[in-house]
Amino acid sequence: MEDLKKVAEIVKEKGQVVAFTGAGISVESGIPTFRGAQGLWERYDPDEYAHIRSFLRNPEKVWMMLREMAYLIFEAKPSPAHLALGELERMGFLRAVITQNVDGLHHEAGNKNVIEYHGNHRWLVCPSCHSKKPFTRESLNVFPYPRCERCERALKPDVVFFGESIPLDAMIRANEEAKNCKVMLIIGTSGVVYPAAEIPYISKAYGATIVEINLERTPFTNSITDYFFAGSASTYLPEIVKLLK
Repeated sequence: MEDLKKVAEIVKEKGQVVAFTGAGISVESGIPTFRGAQGLWERYDPDEYAHIRSFLRNPEKVWMMLREMAYLIFEAKPSPAHLALGELERMGFLRAVITQNVDGLHHEAGNKNVIEYHGNHRWLVCPSCHSKKPFTRESLNVFPYPRCERCERALKPDVVFFGESIPLDAMIRANEEAKNCKVMLIIGTSGVVYPAAEIPYISKAYGATIVEINLERTPFTNSITDYFFAGSASTYLPEIVKLLK
């Protein structure tokens, strides 16, 4: 509890907080991580179902997995951790969220400045002409898959598949926020997915205080983390908000 008070004091003193979030923050919202016992990659080989070449070759097969993922996302609600980050932004302490997640829950929780490093599963995009449309529940009832109204190609969720590049705009914005923040909150991420995992190291290089909340220790913990809290972000983040109030 003493360390939590110290973190609240640092946030109050420095402001300019950026949150860097991964799949762990959404587990309490009902979305399992991709890796691990309940993860999609236990049942779907990512090379078969999550590589862009697999989608282009056999979109009908890949859409089996995409439908399952979409049902989870449509049913999910922001966790207490998501809501706490929304509150931190409204209070003026949080300047941005950089997320590796594609579930859109940071928007649902009220965050305005969200950098979605790997895209957003709530939108569909045409790999051919790049036109976009919202991914609705009705889209799930279109078989074998939703098609682009302009060129009839199979639409895909607007997320980064394996074999695709991180959107340049997201990368530039994330790096800028990492450089300019005074405090970085690392939340629910394994720290092994690159290039996203480079972001906290940029913040540390520019002098930010690093606060990590994870169930387990990560590559960040012994290298750049100043304050480590082992456990759920839905336990710790609302407490930080209370202390700031």
